[in-house]
Amino acid sequence: MSTNCLIAFRFLLSRKRAMLMSFSGIVFGVGFFIVTQAQTSGFQDFFIKTILGVDGMVRVEDRFQSTMRSMEAERGSNFQISLESNVRYIPGVQFPERLMDTIKRFPGIIAAAPVIRGSGMLNANFRAHSCRPYGIDAETHFQVSDLEEQIIRGSIEAFKSNPFAVLIGERLAHRLSINPGDSVLIEAHKQNLRYRVAGIFETGIGQVDKERIFLHLPAARILLDRPNGASFIQVNLEDPAKAPETAERMQASLSHAVTSWQWRERTWLQVFKVLRISSAVTVSSIILIAGLGMFNTLAMIVIDKTREIAILRSIGYTRGDIVNIFMYQGLMVLSAGVLCGAAFAATLTYGLSHLPIRIRGIFASDSFIVNWDISHYLWAAAIATVIVGIASYFPARRAARLEPGVVIRNSGS
Repeated sequence: MSTNCLIAFRFLLSRKRAMLMSFSGIVFGVGFFIVTQAQTSGFQDFFIKTILGVDGMVRVEDRFQSTMRSMEAERGSNFQISLESNVRYIPGVQFPERLMDTIKRFPGIIAAAPVIRGSGMLNANFRAHSCRPYGIDAETHFQVSDLEEQIIRGSIEAFKSNPFAVLIGERLAHRLSINPGDSVLIEAHKQNLRYRVAGIFETGIGQVDKERIFLHLPAARILLDRPNGASFIQVNLEDPAKAPETAERMQASLSHAVTSWQWRERTWLQVFKVLRISSAVTVSSIILIAGLGMFNTLAMIVIDKTREIAILRSIGYTRGDIVNIFMYQGLMVLSAGVLCGAAFAATLTYGLSHLPIRIRGIFASDSFIVNWDISHYLWAAAIATVIVGIASYFPARRAARLEPGVVIRNSGS
């Protein structure tokens, strides 16, 4: 250890109680910063994973036609101008099989599946509730969703083997006291058809679990009076992050409205972003208060150690050495605080991730969801470094400006 570090450590011990308060502030500030970021990003990642497993990464929906308006610039010359306001949308996909063959030719496409969507009433046990029937192809839909893994009661084999079987969301099944094997009646388009419940699924998204029902595609065509076509085509990609670029290319080529999961869920993604920023700013105030305490402590050390600083200058220590001595004090507290804060955060994050708690609302979970990401630790260390660095620099600069002759002369008089 260099002489400057030893002197810095001795100066540090002269204000042990004050430095301990600053150290504690850094520990708790860094720790809570990491924990809040782990929680908010954990729930965000869980939400994204659930959305991708339910609604897919890309949706190909309504077909559109651009109308052309002719403008004559001069005699014998016509210009065709396409106006976006004149785009006409035709609901649904008219030829899903043909369109899926084209979709699969795009790079990065894993699978595509047609879906028919409608609305109706589910009747069971002398009770009724509105529902959203989804007609799916049992073979292809499981390649673009996590529905098979989301079955919590019943079996997917029972659904595949029965052409008039249905899968019902957990919240909807709970409200109507429905169990696998029960017979239910679905009313839609002025007809009532009976189906057998093959399974109960839980996606974790409340709105989906309380209204969505999955049927086989042929059965849904009969129920919803859709003998051909599809409401949309659900597409799965190799890289979810490339969904916006892929959707843009597909829309330009297919003449159908194509939306990525980022666009469909942009509101919730923005909410999670705001939560992460607001929590980071709020918790960073703890580190800021610790930095202010360190600034005050170092300023008091400069006042208390004025004579010692003058002696150091008189025996050959430069202004840079004095600055380093006080910066080393901040570095010592910072290093210990960040390391202890990171350990505190890791312990608390681990404990929260194993804390049993039933969460039901926007999404469902039986524990706190956390995201272990090294960037949270790096950001916490960076924020603490900036705040402590600034808090240490100004007292160090003031100490370096002391003139040894003036200090010794004043102390002697």
